[in-house]
Amino acid sequence: MQTEHNELLEILYKRSFRYDPDHGFKLSSGGTSDIYVDVKKTVLSAEGIMLVGKAIFKKIKDDNIGGIGGLTLGADPLAYTTAYTSCLTGKPLDVFIVRKEPKKHGTQRAIEGSLEKGARVVVVDDVITTGGATIKAIESVLEAGFTVVKAVVLVDRQEKNGRQNIEKYCPVESVFTREDLLGLQAKANS
Repeated sequence: MQTEHNELLEILYKRSFRYDPDHGFKLSSGGTSDIYVDVKKTVLSAEGIMLVGKAIFKKIKDDNIGGIGGLTLGADPLAYTTAYTSCLTGKPLDVFIVRKEPKKHGTQRAIEGSLEKGARVVVVDDVITTGGATIKAIESVLEAGFTVVKAVVLVDRQEKNGRQNIEKYCPVESVFTREDLLGLQAKANS
């Protein structure tokens, strides 16, 4: 399976990664960085989505959980493809979606899905910088009465104490890191 891991890293690098040490990129957290990772370009591609689901499922398959999800929109495709992969392996997981704001009508729920209070879940996110979006999802999930087993992110930017901020709530695992992507960048430049 290391081949699939390397294949996904290559796809992520080609489709989603940008590096500009001179000018940098403005981030949603308000800061800037010399790298930018638009995970949606990978996870919304036919070639990337299957590999993302397998990579995340590999990190959670033994965690005795009932569901996977996170803050919409970044977490949605990650949760969907991982749940699909889970069904193929005989360990089906339900998906939940954390709204950025609770519905203003109907049930006024902050979380969509069929999981019951007390469910053990994994919170996913596409990229962490400060960890703010992941933490918002975790806090909503905890408020709904779920147990957060861990957080899994596709890319840890290894900046702004994101991982450490999330670890105040639960363990964190990443599929890839800034170092992985910069390693490919160094190879491309040599």
